[in-house]
Amino acid sequence: PHFCSGCPHNSSTVVPDGSEALAGIGCHFLVTLMDRDTKYVCQMGGEGGSWVGTSRFNGNQHIFQNIGDGTWFHSGSLAIRQAVATETNITFKILFNDAIAMTGGQPVEGNLSPQIISRQVYDEGVRRIAVVTDEPDKYTTQDFAPGVTIDHRGALDRVQKDLRKHSGTSVLIYDQTC
Repeated sequence: PHFCSGCPHNSSTVVPDGSEALAGIGCHFLVTLMDRDTKYVCQMGGEGGSWVGTSRFNGNQHIFQNIGDGTWFHSGSLAIRQAVATETNITFKILFNDAIAMTGGQPVEGNLSPQIISRQVYDEGVRRIAVVTDEPDKYTTQDFAPGVTIDHRGALDRVQKDLRKHSGTSVLIYDQTC
């Protein structure tokens, strides 16, 4: 199994050399069957929960956690709240694709945008938030939470390397539609 041609997960699930990631519910689960240093699967809303516990036994090193915007909106925001509360070194990679692709491409319920996601995770205590997109010029930082950086998707590797150095919980919003 592999991602469809043009699927954002083709690049959003790649992690820098020396990093690992976790999977959850969604199309990105397929990455666990590929050579992309991604493992574990959890229930919807439990993204990162296994790392909160595991990290206490490995010196609280860093990991990336893939999560889709639909799952984040449904229950994944609670996992981010837990990671912040426990001061866990983790980067949640939220794919903003504006669709629930795994079950046919329905729109995500509710009013959701990268700007709204950034403000909500900031209000939960996340202070390092980055956005990568094919169209960085369509955004202005004033519409996002304080301190958000916006880069072209081509800078993904550099942005992720920066995020993994961050102490605590960080968020990467990967903006690309299906």
